[in-house]
Amino acid sequence: MSRARHHSNLAARMGRWSATHWKTATFGWLVLVVVAFAVGSQVGTKQVDPNTAGPGESGRMDRILDAGFKLPADESVLIQSRSVRAGAPAFDAAVADVVARVSKEAAVQNVRSPLDPANVRQIAKGRRAALVEFEIRGDKNKAGDKLGPVLKSVADAQRAHPRFFVGEFGGASAAKAVDTAFANDLKSAGVFSIPLTLIILVVAFGALVAAGIPLLLALTAIFATFGLVALPSHLLPLAQEAPAVVLLVGLAVGVDYSMFYLRRERQERAAGRSERAALEVAAATSGRSVLISGLTVMVAMAGMFLTGDATFASFGYATMIVVAVAMVGSLTVLPALLSKLGDRVDRLHVPLVSRLRRDSGEGRVWGAIVERVLRRPLLSAVLAGGLLLALAAPALQLRMAKPGPDTFPKSLAVVKTYNRMQQAFPGKALPANVVVKAPDVNAPAVRSAINRLERRALASGRAREPITIDKNGDGTIANITVPIEGRGTDAASNASLAILREKIVPETVGALPNTETGVTGLTAEWKDSQHQLKSKLPLVVAFVLLFAFGLMLVAFRSIVVAIKAIVLNLLSVAAAYGVLVLVFQHGVGKGLLGFSSTAGIDPVVPLLLFVILFGLSMDYHVFIVSRIRETFDRGASMDDAIAEGIKSTAGVVTSAAIVMVAVFSIFATLSMLFFKQFGVGLAAAILIDATIVRGVLLPATMKLLGDRNWYLPRWLQWLPRLESEEPSTVPARPAPAS
Repeated sequence: MSRARHHSNLAARMGRWSATHWKTATFGWLVLVVVAFAVGSQVGTKQVDPNTAGPGESGRMDRILDAGFKLPADESVLIQSRSVRAGAPAFDAAVADVVARVSKEAAVQNVRSPLDPANVRQIAKGRRAALVEFEIRGDKNKAGDKLGPVLKSVADAQRAHPRFFVGEFGGASAAKAVDTAFANDLKSAGVFSIPLTLIILVVAFGALVAAGIPLLLALTAIFATFGLVALPSHLLPLAQEAPAVVLLVGLAVGVDYSMFYLRRERQERAAGRSERAALEVAAATSGRSVLISGLTVMVAMAGMFLTGDATFASFGYATMIVVAVAMVGSLTVLPALLSKLGDRVDRLHVPLVSRLRRDSGEGRVWGAIVERVLRRPLLSAVLAGGLLLALAAPALQLRMAKPGPDTFPKSLAVVKTYNRMQQAFPGKALPANVVVKAPDVNAPAVRSAINRLERRALASGRAREPITIDKNGDGTIANITVPIEGRGTDAASNASLAILREKIVPETVGALPNTETGVTGLTAEWKDSQHQLKSKLPLVVAFVLLFAFGLMLVAFRSIVVAIKAIVLNLLSVAAAYGVLVLVFQHGVGKGLLGFSSTAGIDPVVPLLLFVILFGLSMDYHVFIVSRIRETFDRGASMDDAIAEGIKSTAGVVTSAAIVMVAVFSIFATLSMLFFKQFGVGLAAAILIDATIVRGVLLPATMKLLGDRNWYLPRWLQWLPRLESEEPSTVPARPAPAS
């Protein structure tokens, strides 16, 4: 007796409406994309200000400095020689030339030459290196826009003195170089990912029209999102990495959703349904899966708002927008196009490739694997689970490392200058800043405490000369710059920060009455941000797990399916973390990927990977389990339902996974370490999820549980029924031959 139930769901209604009003759906979509992109271009996108005060002690000190000082951007030009020392005519001539060149630039003020006896500390101990220090006029947040002529002057000085190394480093020049590298990487990702995606889709569908539709829908969703994110960016500024994440996620979900829908429609036509009936089945089944998957991804992304961090918040709304737009496009404009094209969607067959296409979607290889898994489900589950746990084990060693000069491409000019500057003037490039706010920082007691701080810092062995002191015009704030041991965010830097915060500052300036003190700087800012992230992480994880569980529970009316979805996705994410640690901390394959820093994982990557992977993994889970449930509800046994569900979805899941892995792998080849880590993590997780998890562990556990897969406690029977609708339309005519 058949257990099939026929209910009209939202996706089915959207598909029917779009098919009936194909012109409105298609041209409405195009208008949405054009208007969104145009409005976004006019409004402009506001990006996260890297100088915005962060959390904790460093954030409080930064706000004091911002309120008490109008601090310009500081820059330095390093002049270095292997053989000539400062004081020699050639060395002094090179220094004087640099001073003269930068002094002529309108954006430059307060040039300090190492040749001035008052600035003797700007000459390194070995006297083979010297620093020309200066400031960029105006707001330091806009200094990068004024650096072009200054950098050109420094480059001209390098050409004029080929025997010396002449290079510029500072907060503004480093930020400008990194922004340029990010932009170049994003451009490269787009140039290579789009044609690669098209090639894979052509192989998957065997026809240019069918292959082009998913790619076009994904690209239009991405372009619309680039426009739409401009509006909320004026309330929550957008991180510079966000466009790359939008491109990645947009291509992934846009292509996935369209492929699920399109392949199901083609399968139903091959099975003999009429064009209209095939489209209705696709809308009610794959469309429903798209709707559930999209909502799950968006819920996962929403967890990033709970971090309290502006960068993660921007990732959250940007990815939610692109997923929402891609989902709406798949549920509206896709059925509209399919209703108009009909079987013409298979036009422009590609020779040889089209012969490999099988509309049934069944994969011979996966069919054979599933049959063996179902024969030995316990052994298969143990082996697959053991492999995932083995891959996840290195994740226990995961450590985070703040992006900095050590993690940036070695080819960048500012990185080359930083490395030389760090050797000649240790700690000078990325110092700690001790801030003292008092009624009068010129008072004898305050001056005495500052002097004790300097002596204690140097005596600790964790600080280097020169320690400099700046005071604001009101004499209420002192900014003490302390070059510290370490390279900014490594263990040595953290040890230097700890001794400043825990001993030296509290026992010197911190002991003064009516005085507010603290430490800021790159190391302090990183430490405080890491502390905040760790404190918020349990909340984010709990939010994502709870709401994903709720969506799965409502979607399938099974507490077992919901729990298992959470567990399997957690295994995928943990295995991806393990791969990240193996590659980026233990250096496995670093020569192939072209990076040198193994300090740790960018702090943005683990949390971003968690929410994105948790969402994307649900695509496959929902799609496969929906097909299994659909087959089971038609009266098939549990074994037959599992076998048919896996086999019938193997082709599209494999094709979708190949698209994602290929696109993510492109990011692993880019120059910035953030992109490499993000690309490797995503590619590894999707590969693991589409093979070990969905091809072995899922069918094995479903086989072991049998009918208990659909268990729902009595006290949850009130949950609404959202089963798919499968119209039982009799085919109007035989399907055309492929």
